[in-house]
Amino acid sequence: MNIHEYQAKEILKQHGVAVPDGIAVFTVDEAVAAAEKLKANGASLFVVKAQIHAGGRGKGRTKKNNAKGVILAKTVEEVKAAAESLLNDVLVTIQTGEEGKLVQRLYVTDGVDIDKEFYLGITLDRATSKNVIMVSTEGGVEIEKVAEETPEKIVKEWVVPGHPIHPSQARRLAFALGLEGNAFKQAVKLIISLYKAFDATDASIFEINPLVQTPSGDVIALDAKINFDENALYRHPELAALRDESEENEFELEAGKYNLNYIKLDGNVGCMVNGAGLAMATMDIIKLAGGQPANFLDVGGGANVETVKNGFKIILKDPAVKAILINIFGGIVRCDRVANGIVQAVADPEIAEKVKNVPIIVRLQGTNAEEAKVIIDNSGLNVVSAVLLKEAAEEVTNAIAS
Repeated sequence: MNIHEYQAKEILKQHGVAVPDGIAVFTVDEAVAAAEKLKANGASLFVVKAQIHAGGRGKGRTKKNNAKGVILAKTVEEVKAAAESLLNDVLVTIQTGEEGKLVQRLYVTDGVDIDKEFYLGITLDRATSKNVIMVSTEGGVEIEKVAEETPEKIVKEWVVPGHPIHPSQARRLAFALGLEGNAFKQAVKLIISLYKAFDATDASIFEINPLVQTPSGDVIALDAKINFDENALYRHPELAALRDESEENEFELEAGKYNLNYIKLDGNVGCMVNGAGLAMATMDIIKLAGGQPANFLDVGGGANVETVKNGFKIILKDPAVKAILINIFGGIVRCDRVANGIVQAVADPEIAEKVKNVPIIVRLQGTNAEEAKVIIDNSGLNVVSAVLLKEAAEEVTNAIAS
């Protein structure tokens, strides 16, 4: 689960990580009031940040007003102008794609003088089954670009999950950033606090980019990105409450209600598969056949009438879908039961009306596959059965082309 920057900053503050003062706002008037409050507390410079679940905001632009997603303001009046140019406009960044995201909230923060910028991140290294803490002197730059072009500029320390980071590891990381004196001590403390926060919240990613050193030597988390492991949210109801569903795909949200795994893609072939590995293979072979998958939909091992029906409802909500490929392997579940589930689902009046002009290709393999094919072929519905996955992919791409 992703959260907004201002929410991430609050979590960091609670764990003793230094961040600039800031206030989340939803209207222009609130932005002005926030700037006045920060000014009364000593702020002489302000930063107005669009709050969307996407990176690259500083380089992004809004569609209507052509405003940057992060705006520096010297006065309260400039904060007001910035808020007016951002709120309720669509911000397009390298991560949002051309469709962009609607800006519904802002974060007005105290401007910070910057002497140096660094990168600091924590995530799980699946290759070692350990948490990895990464730092780089290349702050403010996409870490993927640094890793590709100058990997030697990324320094890492690994920690066994459930164990604390050792102070010597934090010192090595701070030393790798070239910090000295009080800045070095602050960085060591910040790294230790950040790792404690990462571990305590069952996070999957903590990213501070940039981590900055001010001219006075203070080390501050200027930006923050946090993702949580959704499988652990039952332990953290206070974190689950931070979810902003307006930032998430509506189809994925609905799929979650039915315990289905759904990811929206850009193609026109709807996919309904059981098992993540089979879903990946299905999408690959659709592309090899010349098609483009419209989604990743894993109905799980116990595909039945309800799961198939709910899968259809979600897939058919996407207007881009021109055909549907169902690829089920009957191991735990019998193929004939799945076939009957498909027939009943397609015959449902709510589904039947929507699939009149949407070809459905079904490939069932495994237990009772032959019986399943007979059921599909004799259903009298607009459903085509296939035996080989290659055959099914070709059928669905031909159906779209015809």
